[in-house]
Amino acid sequence: MRTRSAIAASVMGALTVAVASEVRIRRPDQSLTDRWRALPIEPRGLTQLGISFRPRQAEAMGLDPAVSLRTLLAYPFQLVRLGAYWDRLEPDAGSFDPTDLDWQVDAAETAGKQMIVCVGAPKNFGYPEFYAPLHHLPQPLREGSLIGPASHAELLAAATSFVTRVVQRYRGQESIVAWQVEHEAVDPLGMEHSWRLAVDFVEREVSAVRRADPTRPVLLNGFLPTSLPVRIQQWWRTRDQGDSLALAARSADIVGIDYYPRHALVGLGHLTAYLDGDSSPWRRRFAASSEDRGRRLMITEGQAEPWEAVTAPPNPVARAMYSCPPERLIENYNRCLRRASWHGLRLEGYLFWGAEYWLLRSLSGDSSYLDAFARIVGAPVSTE
Repeated sequence: MRTRSAIAASVMGALTVAVASEVRIRRPDQSLTDRWRALPIEPRGLTQLGISFRPRQAEAMGLDPAVSLRTLLAYPFQLVRLGAYWDRLEPDAGSFDPTDLDWQVDAAETAGKQMIVCVGAPKNFGYPEFYAPLHHLPQPLREGSLIGPASHAELLAAATSFVTRVVQRYRGQESIVAWQVEHEAVDPLGMEHSWRLAVDFVEREVSAVRRADPTRPVLLNGFLPTSLPVRIQQWWRTRDQGDSLALAARSADIVGIDYYPRHALVGLGHLTAYLDGDSSPWRRRFAASSEDRGRRLMITEGQAEPWEAVTAPPNPVARAMYSCPPERLIENYNRCLRRASWHGLRLEGYLFWGAEYWLLRSLSGDSSYLDAFARIVGAPVSTE
C-alpha cells in the first residue's frame, strides 16, 4: 500500500511539475516590438504556404469580405482554404444558393491560387464552427450525445446531400486540390458544447465526397494538444471513439493539424494565465504516427492571431497580445518546418490562421502582422 501511495504521489508530483512548466502568468497586452523584422525565415522548400479565409470573421471585424480577400490574394502565396458554409448556401429548405462561395472561388482562381474547399457540412472552420441550417435542426443537439447515423438519420441525409452538391458544383475547377470534410470532425465544439459527431457519421460524409469526386484527396483536420492539461482534457472528452486526429490518421488522405502552441486559459484581473506548449512532445509523436500510416501531412491552422480569454481577438492600440504578437507568426511557422525536417517529414502545406485580424491591425495603424507574413512569402515589407 505504501509503495502504491508513493508511486501515486510521484506521478502527481511529476504531473504538477509538468503543468507548472507550461503555465505563464502575464499581462495580456505587451509592448509592440520590431523583433519580427530580424527573425530568420525557415525556407519553405516544397511546402505550399497560404491562408484560410473567413468571410464571417471579416464581417464581424467591420471589414468588407470581398475587398479583404482581394487584398490577401495579392500576396505571393500558393494555397487558400475556403469554406462552404451550409447555412449560407442553403438558407431555406430545398434551396441551394452558391453565390457566397462562387465569388471567393472566382477571386482565388483569378489570383492563380490553389484551393482547399471545406464542404462541412455541420461543422466548418471559423467561430462558431457549427453551421447546420435551422430547418435541419428542429431541436438543438443534446449535450453529451454522439450524433450518429441511427440517432440523426435525417441530418446525415441532408449533410451528405449538401456535400455532394458542393463537390459536384466545383469539381470542374482545376485549381481545387483537396476537399476538407467537417472541421475537427469528432471533437466537441470547444467548451461551449459537449455533443460530438460520431465517427460513422463523418465516414458517411467522406464516402459521399469520394463518390462525387474520386480524383481528389480528402482532408480531415484536428486540434493538436500542445500542453499536458489540454491533452488530458482532449483524451477524456473523446475517450470513447478517439479524437479528430486519430480519425484523420485512419480515414483521410491528408491529415491536417491545427497548431496553437500558446493560448489563454483564464483572465485573472489585469493578468491572464496562458498555456505554452512550445516544447511539447505531442507534435513529434503524432507526426511520426501519421507518416507511418502513409498519410500526407499539413498544418491546416498555424496560429498567427491572438487566442485570448475572450472570443474576439483584441486589437489594442500600439500593443500586441501575449498569445500571439507578430513575431510569433514567424516563430510558429519556423518551429513546424524545422520539426518536420528533423523527423524527415514533408509538410504538404502550412496555412496561417488569422489573416482577417492582420487586415484589422493594418487599418488600425499596425502593419506588423501583414509584414511578418510578407517576409515569409517573399513580398515587400513596409519601411515604417
